[in-house]
Amino acid sequence: EWAFINAAVERLIPADAQGPGALEAGAPEYIDRQMNTPYASGALWFMQGPFNADAAPEMGWQSKLVPKEIYRLGIAATDAWSKAFNGKAFAAQDSATRDDMLRRLEAGGSEVAAHFDAVPPKMFFNLLLQNTKEGFFCDPIHGGNKGMVGWTMIGFPGARADFMDWVERNEQYPFPAVSIRGERA
Repeated sequence: EWAFINAAVERLIPADAQGPGALEAGAPEYIDRQMNTPYASGALWFMQGPFNADAAPEMGWQSKLVPKEIYRLGIAATDAWSKAFNGKAFAAQDSATRDDMLRRLEAGGSEVAAHFDAVPPKMFFNLLLQNTKEGFFCDPIHGGNKGMVGWTMIGFPGARADFMDWVERNEQYPFPAVSIRGERA
């Protein structure tokens, strides 16, 4: 599971000329930590149903499966699909193949769905992508965004006490990002 998460986030937000990617920013650690919180087991959600996959997002979580189950089932299904494709687990595939597989997961087509009986591939992909983004842009206290690389890339000031004087100046904010712990980028 750890190898899969590392391989997937490395392709979802890859390192490039703009800076480090999700792998370098610690998104896998963020996801791992999230799987040990009430979020992962849906402990704070209403989980009695009925569930409607077509409901608007404002209607809340619409699955009997909780994030921890979606990851376990989705990773196993993706690896089974990957092995059926060419005998290798997802993490052992080259970058181009992983990119193609992630695109197919996102689309959720019938050829992919045939390998996913317990969790819809699109649901798994959407959760993986959302948590990868969270891990790239969260406060470092949560395990991701190491060195505040995500914040630095977009010019976010972080957990500063006051930066409102700069909002309407139409100038670049001159100070580095600051984490909740007071670390500076």
